[in-house]
Amino acid sequence: MTFWELAMLQSKGRLGVRLEIGAWRQRLLAGGLIEIPLDGEIGIRAGLLPDLHGDPADRIIVATALAGHTLVTSDRQILDWSGQLDRIDARR
Repeated sequence: MTFWELAMLQSKGRLGVRLEIGAWRQRLLAGGLIEIPLDGEIGIRAGLLPDLHGDPADRIIVATALAGHTLVTSDRQILDWSGQLDRIDARR
């Protein structure tokens, strides 16, 4: 999940994080989180993903993970996607 999505969820009261998203991000970065930049190659890969639903945010998340990362998600549509993606079900 992106910080953009987390910020949206928090603004709607749908996220159980008590810290302001910017402060939470800073703590995660200080703890070793490495942000992966979004570039044109990821954008192209996102647009060309076969058989994945049309949500642009999900497509960008999956395309980013396909650049050699493991995706931890509870999103059923991403977990059920038939593509070759290293993913961990966060619901467990």
